[in-house]
Amino acid sequence: MKITMLGNPVTKKNHGQIIMCKGRPIMLPSKPYVEYERKCKQYIPQIEKPIDYPINLRCIYYMETRRKTDLTNLLQSTCDILVKYGILQDDNYSIVSSFNGTKALYDKENPRVEIEIEKIDI
Repeated sequence: MKITMLGNPVTKKNHGQIIMCKGRPIMLPSKPYVEYERKCKQYIPQIEKPIDYPINLRCIYYMETRRKTDLTNLLQSTCDILVKYGILQDDNYSIVSSFNGTKALYDKENPRVEIEIEKIDI
């Protein structure tokens, strides 16, 4: 399965909001991340059943700027979006077994993430 989500990839961890709920602090994602997550929905195909078998998740991030970004934070955002919109049942290691081929590149004119999901044998 191949999915391309247009727009500059946004990490979930940076610039989060801390709020108090029942006397305990909880972390909410930043407004830019929430907007990015919402926009990504339009690129997610509808599938009958979420993936529940081992896969390699290959993500090629094309960033709008050359600013350094933590690749693991980008992957976390992508995994959370794929779970939220029903592509993956979960993003634990028994399903997302590897990220082989993942990298970040620069493309000022066409920022995006190209996702390839491939079933693997373990």
